[in-house]
Amino acid sequence: MIIYTTEVQDINSFYRLESLKEVYGIIWMLVPILTLVLGITIGVLVIVWLEREISAGIQQRIGPEYAGPLGILQALADGTKLLFKENILPSRGNTRLFSIGPSIAVISILLNFAVIPFSSRLILADLNIGIFLWIAISSIAPVGLLMSGYGSNNKYSFLGGLRAAAQSISYEIPLTLCVLSISLRAILDIVEAQSKYGFWGWNLWRQPIGFIVFLISSLAECERLPFDLPEAEEELVAGYQTEYSGIKFGLFYVASYLNLLLSSLFVTVLYLGGWNISIPYIFVPELFEINKMNGIFGTTIGIFITLTKTYLFLFISIATRWTLPRLRMDQLLNLGWKFLLPISLGNLLLTTSFQLLSL
Repeated sequence: MIIYTTEVQDINSFYRLESLKEVYGIIWMLVPILTLVLGITIGVLVIVWLEREISAGIQQRIGPEYAGPLGILQALADGTKLLFKENILPSRGNTRLFSIGPSIAVISILLNFAVIPFSSRLILADLNIGIFLWIAISSIAPVGLLMSGYGSNNKYSFLGGLRAAAQSISYEIPLTLCVLSISLRAILDIVEAQSKYGFWGWNLWRQPIGFIVFLISSLAECERLPFDLPEAEEELVAGYQTEYSGIKFGLFYVASYLNLLLSSLFVTVLYLGGWNISIPYIFVPELFEINKMNGIFGTTIGIFITLTKTYLFLFISIATRWTLPRLRMDQLLNLGWKFLLPISLGNLLLTTSFQLLSL
């Protein structure tokens, strides 16, 4: 059998072309993921800077001002410092659990950003169970905190991990019931259902009780004041973070702000209309048409509107942290089990009854 040189060259060039197509396919698959990770990183840095500035304003003091203009590089400087600090391992602790715990806490939160729709055409994973995937995956984070507390071989750390697990279980159930009260549809459909009447079409007005319960439960899930019992410094030194230093301590710090950003994005999508312009149609009909725009411009406007609503809601969360005192552990559990759970269950039954009567 005779194979000519030109045929061999054609075969080789064909295989090279196919391999290049595979490489380009992998690159294009990684581009949106890397873009999302970069955006999340910048978002966390902005939240840290905002919290320092807002807390400084509330307490009438000067916030960060030396690291960059208006102190915007202070969070980056702190992260760099933690990156180069020594990682200390407890001599009698379980080093595997101690090292894995922070990673589980961060990764379980990062995975949830895949189901967040930043605009009508920008979502990594458009799943019908997107909201419930968030609730399911977010319940893994307290497992990482419990592993960290147990692996530290420290009674304060272990108590902090136990508190994190108890708090997560207590507030996930009201959170889920509030989501059920809105809809069992996909996230994109929930946002589109709020786009008909502008500001007045938000689920905030249809589900005011659910919004308040969701707000309180999301703050408890983020372990923000007044619900930061797992790391109460007056009682537990620093809770599950007590034995950590360096970048591992920084991972807990990042996980806290990632969770806050994620919760604010879900509040925006579920209750505040998502990427839709919020001006009623009867006032400015031309602006209302922005919701129907496609392409790069429409996507950019959608992202801008979503992030604007998110950061406005973040202001409420940050101001709450620096305004209200911390609850006791028994008060926290009583609020979750004796008040929020019955209220959210009653809200779900009431919503279901109205929907059945309207059929």
